[in-house]
Amino acid sequence: MKKTDVQVGGTYLVKVAGNLVPVKITREHDNGGWEGTSVKTGKTIRIKSPQRLRKRLDDGVDIATKSKEATRDATAEPARNTGERGAKRGQRKTEDAKPMSLLDAAAHLLSLGTGDPMRCKDIVDLAVARGLWTPGGGKTPSNTLYASILREIKTKGDASRFVKADRGKFALAGKM
Repeated sequence: MKKTDVQVGGTYLVKVAGNLVPVKITREHDNGGWEGTSVKTGKTIRIKSPQRLRKRLDDGVDIATKSKEATRDATAEPARNTGERGAKRGQRKTEDAKPMSLLDAAAHLLSLGTGDPMRCKDIVDLAVARGLWTPGGGKTPSNTLYASILREIKTKGDASRFVKADRGKFALAGKM
């Protein structure tokens, strides 16, 4: 939009902080540009350049229905349920408890065993077979488990639940 196209008293769609907001121009500013008030909030907004003005809105028409990009109605329902956690496919839904993580399932399975070290692939297969963990969309859960166990050993040190027993095999810290 050009500076000559802007009229005091008109309502324009203005880009403010990355959002498009309907603003009524109230006066020209002393240092150039314009001063206006937001139609929705009533706050005063300084418009320094005409590049922030997107288009003129009709003053007599309801602005929310005139331009979908102008504002979002706060009472409108979101497109998805935002109150629910971002659970994807494959995760069990229980009312009272969260599903067991693969790392917790590995600690549980290693505590039940004879104390022999296990490979991550065997732990994942056993966790799925016993229903302790349900695979999500990942293609290599055994690699993810391997990295998670190594990360826990590195960050927690002696307080870690796991120890690396052999190449590619892990055991519980107290069982070795």
